[in-house]
Amino acid sequence: MAKAKKAASDSPFRNFTPYTAKKNEEYMNSKQLVHFQDILLAWRQELMEEVDRTVHHMQDEAANFPDPADRATQEEEFSIELRTRDRERKLIQKINKTMELIEQEDYGFCDTCGVEIGLLRLEARPTATSCVDCKTLSEIRERQIHG
Repeated sequence: MAKAKKAASDSPFRNFTPYTAKKNEEYMNSKQLVHFQDILLAWRQELMEEVDRTVHHMQDEAANFPDPADRATQEEEFSIELRTRDRERKLIQKINKTMELIEQEDYGFCDTCGVEIGLLRLEARPTATSCVDCKTLSEIRERQIHG
């Protein structure tokens, strides 16, 4: 557990220097786009390394235990790891789509209303496609529909 906490704190995605915008600086200028591209690349690299670690772990730890309880424990552990990696695979796809938006210089604006998402929100969630207001409304609608 301590290893996981240390790894999370050493994460290049979490350990970046926040962008400090200058007064009257244009939103999503080339410096800001490079800043977010660097964050996304580091995050994607971190996720890809985790995939590699999982593959090696599963290869190294795979054993045919004679005890059914031990075998079930290992299978459950592998199942949880695979579910986590599947979620991360989807996140990598989302990062790749976000990288495309950066390349098209269409990054940082709300898909719904077109306003600026904001530097702080994007640093907290670099793959965000909605401003805080639109995301809040979306979550309210979701709760009303699905209770």
